[in-house]
Amino acid sequence: MGEVKGFLKHERQEVGHRPVQERILDFNEINLPLSPDAIRQQAARCMDCGIPFCHGSGCPVSNYIPDFNDMVCRGQWEQACRLLHSTNSFPEFTGRVCPAPCETSCTLAISDEPVLICHIEYQIVERGFQEGWIQPLPALRKTGKRIAVVGSGPAGLAAAQQLARAGHDVTVFEKDERIGGMLRYGIPDFKLAKHVIDRRLRQLSAEGVEFQTGVDVGHDISAHYLRKMFDAVCLTMGARAPRDLPVPGRELGNILFAMDFLTAQNKLGGGEPVEGPMVTARDKVVVVIGGGDTGSDCVGTSRRHRAKKIYQFEILPQPPESRPVDTPWPTWPRIMRTSSSHEEGCERRWSVMTNAFAGNGRGVKELHACEVEWVKQPDGWKIKEVEGGEFVLHVDLVLLAMGFLHVTHEGLVQDLGLQLDAKGNVIADQYQTSEPWVFAAGDTISGASLVVRAIDSGRQAAAAMDRWLRQGV
Repeated sequence: MGEVKGFLKHERQEVGHRPVQERILDFNEINLPLSPDAIRQQAARCMDCGIPFCHGSGCPVSNYIPDFNDMVCRGQWEQACRLLHSTNSFPEFTGRVCPAPCETSCTLAISDEPVLICHIEYQIVERGFQEGWIQPLPALRKTGKRIAVVGSGPAGLAAAQQLARAGHDVTVFEKDERIGGMLRYGIPDFKLAKHVIDRRLRQLSAEGVEFQTGVDVGHDISAHYLRKMFDAVCLTMGARAPRDLPVPGRELGNILFAMDFLTAQNKLGGGEPVEGPMVTARDKVVVVIGGGDTGSDCVGTSRRHRAKKIYQFEILPQPPESRPVDTPWPTWPRIMRTSSSHEEGCERRWSVMTNAFAGNGRGVKELHACEVEWVKQPDGWKIKEVEGGEFVLHVDLVLLAMGFLHVTHEGLVQDLGLQLDAKGNVIADQYQTSEPWVFAAGDTISGASLVVRAIDSGRQAAAAMDRWLRQGV
């Protein structure tokens, strides 16, 4: 424990944001990092619990959280940086976009505000880059084994780095023109600036990872080619199949999947060409259907487009303000959460079901919806429309952010003949698919999940591949 009873002396200090009226004028990152003195005090709040649930049940990559908190408190930043990277390949990503399940499982969260774990992680890795502590770690010996990683999101990059450090020759294939997958194309710049990705990619390149972009594996190159040219393959494609809304009028123009909207903006910001006309929210009434992080990102992006009005609809009831009994500590609580994008201006409504769209040749003009209530039945919760709860809303742009189903099956997954589960995810036993030379990780086997879980999955898959490849050595 860096400071005995530090949790009694210091209160939690939240990370600041740039003023709303300033930040909505650009796509730059919005966070204002805390000062070194403030970070030391926040690290001093860690109780060094006998059983650190933040490390065990809270953190998907099992970061040694009490240990690096202690190091930061004592000014041992370089040691903290080494320790953090021993479990997390890319803390600069998780320190920006992770929802921090570690914090909700912090022992202090039982009756107080948790330790500011996520931002301490961010500060450690940024200090590491600033001081030059984060350097390439190329393998001392090469195994002669060739591995293809398909997909360059967090799982693919984590797997590629671990495999390259183990001495294998690794090639990462990405169908888009730049490396990063959902990190680059799915997360807005105001949450994750893309130069942060490029900075880490330079390290991976120096460690021997080869990147090939603009290659749609399964179309541009075949499964047969992979089998012939590589000793093993790791599939780390994102869950890009979105959940649709099959209601009358869905075919009208200006009804988009959220990821198409966000990807277009990220390409525009990165100077890449956008396929087809760029759809903007400028001067439009925008409705975002779906209350998760992707929906929130659509709200923030629409605000920066100068939307006239933004609504966000969620079919589920409004969560409570404090932790309910059905999600007790240390589990992830079902509570009301307000993102920085919501603070920028958005009308949120819960228990709303969209029934139809109406419009003309120029696109959608009306959204027909109703209020609903959730009724518990013997076979589960059921939706019931509220009598008199129907309403019609004028809209110019609808963004569907209702989650993702599974990885795309057409092409590579089908050509490889991989077994799928009932949800459409690739089945893997210890990250090994029904084809022994094909491994999989991240969204490919779990469906859409968190960046931090994808990183852990990629690291674990790399370890499993390394063991399998060395069996014949």
